[in-house]
Amino acid sequence: MTDRFANHIHTVFPYIQGKKLLLAISGGLDSVVLASLLFQNDNDIALAHCNFQLRGTDSDKDEAFVKDFAQKRNIPFFTVKFDTKKTASERKISTQVAARELRYQWFEKIRKEQGYDFILTAHHADDNLETVLINLIRGTGLEGLTGIPERNKNIIRPLLPFTREEIKNYAEKNQLNWREDLSNFEDKYTRNKIRHHILPVLKDLNPGFDKSFLQTLSHLKAAQAIVKESVKKAQCRIFNKTDKNTYQLDIKKIKALKNTKQYLYEMLKDFGFTEWEDVYHLLHARSGKQVFSKTHRLIKDRDQLLLTKLKSGSDPSVKVFKISANQKTLKTDDGTLLFSVLGVEDIKKENIFKSDPEKEVYLDKNKIEYPLTVRKWEKGDYFYPIGLQGKKKLSKYFKDEKISVLEKENIWLLCDQNKIVWVIGKRMDDRFKITKDTKEILKIEKQS
Repeated sequence: MTDRFANHIHTVFPYIQGKKLLLAISGGLDSVVLASLLFQNDNDIALAHCNFQLRGTDSDKDEAFVKDFAQKRNIPFFTVKFDTKKTASERKISTQVAARELRYQWFEKIRKEQGYDFILTAHHADDNLETVLINLIRGTGLEGLTGIPERNKNIIRPLLPFTREEIKNYAEKNQLNWREDLSNFEDKYTRNKIRHHILPVLKDLNPGFDKSFLQTLSHLKAAQAIVKESVKKAQCRIFNKTDKNTYQLDIKKIKALKNTKQYLYEMLKDFGFTEWEDVYHLLHARSGKQVFSKTHRLIKDRDQLLLTKLKSGSDPSVKVFKISANQKTLKTDDGTLLFSVLGVEDIKKENIFKSDPEKEVYLDKNKIEYPLTVRKWEKGDYFYPIGLQGKKKLSKYFKDEKISVLEKENIWLLCDQNKIVWVIGKRMDDRFKITKDTKEILKIEKQS
C-alpha cells in the first residue's frame, strides 16, 4: 500500500508535493494510517485534532493519544475542545452536523493562521460507498451518486481509492496503534446500519463489490462531467449577468430545453434552492411571484426570471429619510443626493433644459414645502410625469417603461408632503417644474 499511495499522490495530487499539509486526525484507524503514510512519504504535515467532548474520558484519551503520536514523530500538533452538544442546541441542529461544522471551521482557521496550503482528511472507499448509499436512500441526483469528491477547494482526500480492509492490513503490518470509537459499533446512526448490515450482504453477493463500485463511480463521474458541460453551455445561452448580484434568465430558452426541470435543478442548485416544484412553476406564474433560498431569490418578471443575491441586514424598504430646508446632502442605500439653491440668473449657466433627469433635476423651490422625504414607492402612488398630460399611477408608469420587478424594488421617491417630486433617477413631477415666474431653483444631484 505504501508504494501505491505514493504513486496515487504523485499522479492525482502532484501539486501538494512541497506544500504544508494540515491533517485532520481523530486517533482512529483511518487518520492514523494516513498520518503514517504521509510521514513516510516525507510530506510536510501537521496534525489537527478536535475533542468534541461527546464520549467522556474516552474523548480526552483520544486527544492524549494523538498528542503522543505527534510528539514521538516530532510533528506539529494542534488541538481544540468543543462543547458540541451546546452548539447543536443553540443552532438547533443535530450533534453530528454541529461537530462537522465546528471541525471544518476550525481546520480552515488553523490553515489560514499557520500558513498551511491544504487540509487532508482520511475518508476512504468504504466511507464513499456508505455516503452514496445514504444519498440513494434519502433520494438524490447524479451528483449524490458520485460520492465524496477527492478535492473540494482546500480539502483533499487521498485515501478514497483504498478500502477499510486495505487500511487495516497496512496498520497491522506496520504495528500501528489506534483508538477505537465504540459509537461506530452502535446501530442508532444510519451510516452504522449500512456499514454493519447492508455492506456485508452486498459484498457476500459480489466478492469483488469494492472494485466494481469504484468502476461504477468512475463511470458516473464521467457522465457527470458530460452533464456539467451541457449545463454550462445552456447557462451561457440563458443567463445574462446584469450586475455582480443579479442574473436574468430567458424563460423562452428555458422552456425550449428538453428535461426542463432537470436543467433548472442543475443550473440553480448552487444557489441554495430546494423547493424545485415551486421553482419550476415560476416559468408559468404571474409576474412578481418569487421563490427564496437562504442566500438568493428567484423572481418571475414577464418573460424572464431574475436571480438575485439576498441582501444581509434590515430591509431597506422600511426606511424613510427626512430632508430639512438647509440640508445639503443625504446618503441613502441608493447613493447620495446633493442639494443646492440657484437663482434665476443661473438657468443659462446651468443649461437646465439639457439636464439628465437620471442624474439631476431642477425644481421651482417656492413650490416645495419642507421637510422633504425620500422613501420607497408604495401601491397606489401616482405622480404627474413631466412632459405628459395628467397624472399616472407609478405601477402603470413602471409597466410602460418596462421597469423590471427587481428594479422597481430599488426605486426611491423624493416627496413633498404627500406629493411625489421626483422618481429618483427616472422622471420628475410636472407640478414642480421651472416656469417664467420661478424666482429660486432647487438643484438636486444624484451620485452613486
